[in-house]
Amino acid sequence: MAIISTAGLAHTFRGRNGPVEAVRGIDLTVEAGEILGFLGPNGAGKTTTLRMLTTLLPPTGGAATVAGCDLVGDPVGVRRKIGYVAQSGGVDLSVSVREELVTQGRLYRLSKAEAAARADELAGELDLTGLLDRPCAALSGGQRRRLDIALGLTHRPEVLFLDEPTTGLDPGSRAGLWRLVRRLRDTYGTTVFLTTHYLDEADELSDRLVVVDRGAVVAEGTPAALKERYAGSADASLQDTFLAITGRGPAPADQAPVAV
Repeated sequence: MAIISTAGLAHTFRGRNGPVEAVRGIDLTVEAGEILGFLGPNGAGKTTTLRMLTTLLPPTGGAATVAGCDLVGDPVGVRRKIGYVAQSGGVDLSVSVREELVTQGRLYRLSKAEAAARADELAGELDLTGLLDRPCAALSGGQRRRLDIALGLTHRPEVLFLDEPTTGLDPGSRAGLWRLVRRLRDTYGTTVFLTTHYLDEADELSDRLVVVDRGAVVAEGTPAALKERYAGSADASLQDTFLAITGRGPAPADQAPVAV
């Protein structure tokens, strides 16, 4: 059953020198409970697509439904059913972990008691219990990223959008977040829409990959199927496969992706 479906989804920006077609017509289907890796070079239209699907940017063409809600006709309904963890995060560094979680619950109209209980529940699920009274500013990168994800899960969303979730994390923290993503899908049936420039991450986590370039889908399939088709062997690296598909390399690991 499709939980995300788009047809001709597009966005054109007004530039100084005329219109810029950032997304030229995305046709995409994501099944419920799937971990989808959404890949592409810088400037391919990934971030613009993600911003449209999370209602942060209105499309200028096409149509989409997310968790049964029309993207344009019912954006509030979409927001109620999705969680979004931005690349830059959104943690208030001036408060404690507990305060941040409770505040998020209150924003989702939970009572004080419900918000406190949900904060404790999320802390247990994401290994934050011992950190509840610690200032957010004192968290490590991996701890702060787990808190970002906890905030995105406060209202038990059907779909979780993760934008570059492990950028800047050490290998141990990255591995911990990979385990968490799998657990969200396996235990709660959460659909995960993942963008990443780390191709090993996409290969390790994704049930299926969609590659976009120049504002359109250029390839999709399981990691093994794409490797077989574009690199000649299911044992090929995803990097070689990505290069064969796009003709362009991924961003260096220490280079932040360009938002387009």
